[in-house]
Amino acid sequence: MSQSRTRAAMVPVTRRVRAYFAAVDRATESPAIFDPAKMGLFELEAPPTPWIDLGWVDNFDRISGTTTECMRTGPVNGASVQFRASLDARVEFDFREWGKLQMALAGGVQHMNVLAADPNADPEPLGGSPLLGVAVLPGSTATEIQVGAGVNAFAIGDMVAVDVDYAQQTGYVGAGIAGAFVRSAADVLRDPNYIRRVTFNVGRVAGATSSSLLMEQPLLGGAPAQDALVQKVIAFADREGGSFFQEWSAVFVLEEQSGGRVCFYYPRLSPSTPAEAAASGYQRERRIEIAEPIAAVALHAAFVALPHKDHNDGEITVCYRSYFPSSAAALY
Repeated sequence: MSQSRTRAAMVPVTRRVRAYFAAVDRATESPAIFDPAKMGLFELEAPPTPWIDLGWVDNFDRISGTTTECMRTGPVNGASVQFRASLDARVEFDFREWGKLQMALAGGVQHMNVLAADPNADPEPLGGSPLLGVAVLPGSTATEIQVGAGVNAFAIGDMVAVDVDYAQQTGYVGAGIAGAFVRSAADVLRDPNYIRRVTFNVGRVAGATSSSLLMEQPLLGGAPAQDALVQKVIAFADREGGSFFQEWSAVFVLEEQSGGRVCFYYPRLSPSTPAEAAASGYQRERRIEIAEPIAAVALHAAFVALPHKDHNDGEITVCYRSYFPSSAAALY
């Protein structure tokens, strides 16, 4: 008489999904790599470099539109060869937290820093002529900005942008992370502050010494260039329209309540509004009721997955799914 055996649990159980993003090198179109062998079981509160924790997300949906076709041959036109005709994958979710990166990813276009304006400046939708920047001095790092006597121009709690002047560069601009693409110098020549308007090299002043600003978090673009300036930021803003598209790598982690961890890695995601959603009215923000009349406002984000060549075998892919079974789980 055979003895029955009960398999160990194999079902991942989760409550929430956590989102991590890292910049794609736009000049080379090289994504940030998520290596499950090295990073798969990282602490959710302390993601490995270069991944940035953007918090918990709701209504996480992975949509696959990849189609399969058949080659038919023979007297009865039977299927003889099967192949994938096209790769199509999309991701949609709601950011529950607002910040510069969340707004940039949900909006998909240039994301702007509203620089503190000169009181006499003409009003502009994204802020008029700003106050003069303070020069960055040698010895600055991503967490401490040396400004000498210029430290008096800032207060604890101020947001600042740290980047170089615009000097007729074309192509991608912004320290460390592409904030915009300049097609012609004539388009932005009148604004030497343009790069600081679009840079991701921003931070909040958490403290100060007699000659330096101490950042609450490291600047995303790293230590500022020698010829960079610091300017106070009042707010973040974006626009509906424009020709620039954000492009980021992403990892989504299903928080493990019991059982194993599941990770979805997208090497290249670019914002996209599905045609069917646009036809019915696409919601950029969603109201999530707490208790009337109070509601949370979530940023709705939708992306199309761009192709990536896997170095293992040259196959073209758009997404990787990895599963880390718990120590007691059956494997099949």
